[in-house]
Amino acid sequence: MPAVASRGGRGRRRSVNEINMVPFIDVMLVLLIIFMVTAPLITTGVVDLPSVGKSQQRPSAVVEIVVGSDETLKLRLIDGSKAGEPEAVKLPQLVARVREAQDGKAEVPVVISADRNVKYESVVRVMDTLQRAGVQRVGLSVKQGA
Repeated sequence: MPAVASRGGRGRRRSVNEINMVPFIDVMLVLLIIFMVTAPLITTGVVDLPSVGKSQQRPSAVVEIVVGSDETLKLRLIDGSKAGEPEAVKLPQLVARVREAQDGKAEVPVVISADRNVKYESVVRVMDTLQRAGVQRVGLSVKQGA
């Protein structure tokens, strides 16, 4: 029932149109208390990432897959100190070309390098394709100082 205010003593009554804030404040106080009580109980997940060190010896041959900013794939074989010419390859033919570049040696690592502007999804798609094909040694190339 709305509050009634009277003017003077004449008998004309007018209702007061104000929002009652007390229930709103009560609900907000209860929510604040609930959050304050439950906040210390929430545990944060700690991830222990392995440290990356330099390899004692470099592999004699590496298959490099370069993912361009326009999501094109280029594959090249780096054998010792000489690097072959990168050749364009489509995703469906990637596994066959990697196997051919590895020349039957599964221990030859595959390194994926990506342009800075490439979508992460494209890199994951390449990694997923290689994993499904059973390629064992897959790594990501990192540009030093970037």
